[in-house]
Amino acid sequence: MKILIVTDAWYPQVNGVVRTLETVRGELDEMGHDVHVISPDQFKTIPCPTYPEIRLALFAKRKMAKMIKALHPVAIHISTEGPLGQAARAYCLKQGLPFSTAYHTRFPEYIHARWRLPLSISYRGMRKFHSKSQSVMVATESLREELSDWGFDNLHIWSRGVDLDLFRPRPDASFGDFPKPHWLFVGRVAVEKNIGHFLDLDLPGTKFVVGDGPQLTDLRQKHPNAQFLGKKVGEDLANAFASADVFVFPSKTDTFGLVILEALASGTPVAVFPVQGPADIVRGTKAGAIDADLGKAAMAALELKPEDARALAEQYSWQNSASQFLHNLAPFSGGFDGLEAIRISVDDAARTAASFTTDDDDNTTTIGDQPLGQPAQ
Repeated sequence: MKILIVTDAWYPQVNGVVRTLETVRGELDEMGHDVHVISPDQFKTIPCPTYPEIRLALFAKRKMAKMIKALHPVAIHISTEGPLGQAARAYCLKQGLPFSTAYHTRFPEYIHARWRLPLSISYRGMRKFHSKSQSVMVATESLREELSDWGFDNLHIWSRGVDLDLFRPRPDASFGDFPKPHWLFVGRVAVEKNIGHFLDLDLPGTKFVVGDGPQLTDLRQKHPNAQFLGKKVGEDLANAFASADVFVFPSKTDTFGLVILEALASGTPVAVFPVQGPADIVRGTKAGAIDADLGKAAMAALELKPEDARALAEQYSWQNSASQFLHNLAPFSGGFDGLEAIRISVDDAARTAASFTTDDDDNTTTIGDQPLGQPAQ
């Protein structure tokens, strides 16, 4: 089946949304599906205010329409609520095409943390964006209940997975001779992650922060005793997770927390607030500690066993995540059979998409020389 994913979050960004989409796309490819991605690298963009690493597409509607027409996807998934998500949504509504969406990020809470805009106003906008979706995918049952209370409909669970080969216990991994215990945070260094709270905790040993973002300079100045290691990926990131004694996750706004699974897979117990998303992962297990006092949770997690952390992570499979995603693409009566009835053959679609240009705002895109979803060379 030909699946189109539209996302405003894509490489070179490194975050949970990008890793989730890329990994699930790989799993779907393994299942034999034909997955395409429309992302900001295919458009003129400007840097997002306060997040220059995030690129916002400009004048996307006309070009989006031509790209979708050329692809003839069987299913359309709109992953984000940004300019590309808005453009894809507008096209689907105009053409009467069903689509699914995902609620990856608590933007109302992010906006409230920065500009104090009332949550009710932001949630009204988010609810409107998702209101026409056939399936709004959420990571946990508690998030589904919360969004239902805000008036969202058509909510379906789409959990996450973890790469158990990359993220694994590494007995020789170490941060070096810094005083122990070693406490770790990994993620975007921004105000909504509440990293300052973690760094303010009265904990013995040494605190480490892996990641980059707009708050990095400020936090370095305020916390000279903490170790800021910058952005890490691949083996370097996996080694960082395995080097820590406890992974401390101070965020109260994440809908899941993929980094929590990566820490657990590395045999590193976690400490979290009792908030929906992070707490859902470890509640009722021996892999993490939950407390409104994050310092108490961190000290409690220090007593937990690495093998229990790893055992919990092993329950999360990217293959299962991809299967959930696939099922949620068409939750209406008839399922994929209804979509297959309107599918254009792959050969016809290939001929249509072989080569086309758009004069939308002087942007030119050639499909064929540069496959959709691949960064321009």
